[in-house]
Amino acid sequence: MAQRLALRRLLSLTPRGPLAPPGRTFGTSVGRRNTFNVQDGSDFQDRVVNSPKPIVVDFHAQWCGPCKILGPRLEKMVAKQEGKVLMAKVDIDDHTDLAIEYEVSAVPTVLAMKNGDVVDKFVGIKDEDQLEAFLKKLIGA
Repeated sequence: MAQRLALRRLLSLTPRGPLAPPGRTFGTSVGRRNTFNVQDGSDFQDRVVNSPKPIVVDFHAQWCGPCKILGPRLEKMVAKQEGKVLMAKVDIDDHTDLAIEYEVSAVPTVLAMKNGDVVDKFVGIKDEDQLEAFLKKLIGA
């Protein structure tokens, strides 16, 4: 009986309004301001290719175990750069055309882009020291 009452209280606190569209992330943490999910090809063109800042592009998939390890680690390292670099996340299952265009043959694949050009790339997991070196090379620090 007590469990049912606790469950009812919990459910009554759960918001029941409309949810954000899939793929859209609304957050206020510092890391999230530097990271965004690519919505489609034109979004990629506008926010990645035409970006005045260097961009790290994380090609990943929901089913990819290594991606689930690398993604948060990379987001943390991008946040440490204090806005000098941004991070775009591209789900290869949703954006197969972009994966093909950028020759992604395995995930996770991470591209470093500057002025719309790919200047560096790696495939697989890296530790924080390697990610820091990758980012510093991209921003020229």
